[in-house]
Amino acid sequence: MNDAAALDLAGRALTLARETGAQAAEVSVSIVRRFHAEARENVVARLEGSTGKGLFLRVFRDGRKATLSTSDFSDEGLRDAVVRAVAHADLVSPDEFAGLPDEVAPATGMDLDLHDPRIADRDGTEKVDEALSLERLIRAADARVVNSSGSHYTDAVAVTAMANSTGFAAAYPWTRAGRSTGPIALDGEVKRIGQYGTAARRFEDLETSESVAVTAVQRAVNLFGARKPPTMRVPVIFERDVAAALLDDLFAAVSGANVAVGNSWLSGRVGNRIGSDLVTIVDDGRVPGGLGSAPFDGEGVATRRTPVFERGVLRSFLYDTYYARKLGAATTGNSTGGGVGPSNFYLEPGSMSLAELIAATPQGVLVMDTIGFATEHASGTYSRGARGFFIEGGELAYPIDEFTVAGQYTDMLAGVDAVANDLRFDASVISPSFRIAEMTVSGN
Repeated sequence: MNDAAALDLAGRALTLARETGAQAAEVSVSIVRRFHAEARENVVARLEGSTGKGLFLRVFRDGRKATLSTSDFSDEGLRDAVVRAVAHADLVSPDEFAGLPDEVAPATGMDLDLHDPRIADRDGTEKVDEALSLERLIRAADARVVNSSGSHYTDAVAVTAMANSTGFAAAYPWTRAGRSTGPIALDGEVKRIGQYGTAARRFEDLETSESVAVTAVQRAVNLFGARKPPTMRVPVIFERDVAAALLDDLFAAVSGANVAVGNSWLSGRVGNRIGSDLVTIVDDGRVPGGLGSAPFDGEGVATRRTPVFERGVLRSFLYDTYYARKLGAATTGNSTGGGVGPSNFYLEPGSMSLAELIAATPQGVLVMDTIGFATEHASGTYSRGARGFFIEGGELAYPIDEFTVAGQYTDMLAGVDAVANDLRFDASVISPSFRIAEMTVSGN
């Protein structure tokens, strides 16, 4: 299904909603063709190809809202879904904040380089060979690699369309591709796993299979001989992938959905200094080729660049229409269609490489991986099990594991004293590596 066909389907559902009694309505249509090949050793362990389709409908009557989704695009199935959605609206309580957005995106000028025809045209055999090749590369890179959790190639070719009763109607195609692998190396009786991957909108923007394999294997074998460190207070560097996970927790605190119910340690603190001068965090749905980019959000609102923190000062939360109205603000174009989500949410990078950041750290810890989930969003308490390296004299002295790194987000953001330049837009929440001046590392 192309853009025009998806828009036509959304328009037909919208017409049905009006005819059935909806005072306002919104329809979004998504068609996604997915491919996934997984290799282990010399065989294909998994081969999946599918086309997923969905239509999501929101209808409004007298301040009441009902939602419904369906994958039945037949005339009869579509009419049945719309009739049921409108009938359901009469069964719920009115909500003064429910309704369509006041402004939507323009229908033109939305090209963000989100679609790569090469991904759509690639042969399936070539994709399978890529997964098998990646599996061979990790085993050839180091004799200590004895197994893997799988080597993968994935892609998606899709179209998203939306129409609502205010006159908005637009669609855009998008693609995504990825390579990832998880070599397992044997360190005595301990298995070391090194996960690593790459993802992009365009095939040519992916890291090469060779680069992915080498990085993944190094992440496994470099931890050989890891030992538990002593408990200490030292500078902590979060490598870019771990830093992104930390920002993912921070996104939860700036989400209007959490602020509205008091589940955010940042509630009531807009305008306050929270972080150091190096903490500038933005949400930008207009990054060309970004995996979180889109011309409009899940409500048809134009995406935009929203400064969340500027030089440590909290400037804004992130909203969809509903929570913006509830909190007396304006939407930031962050609707997922059912809540608040990130577009490209990231910490602005610095000028030094990760290697230079390590060299500028006389003593500390480099965190390469975290384990478990222990962030308390209401209080801002952070605690994670971790693996990584002890830094001595500006060099990686030895690998460490079985330790915990912990702190309060207020102290952590205020303590950011160096930011690296290794930011890559390979997810919707991303970050460069950065250093926090001092944190508690709990080991022996």
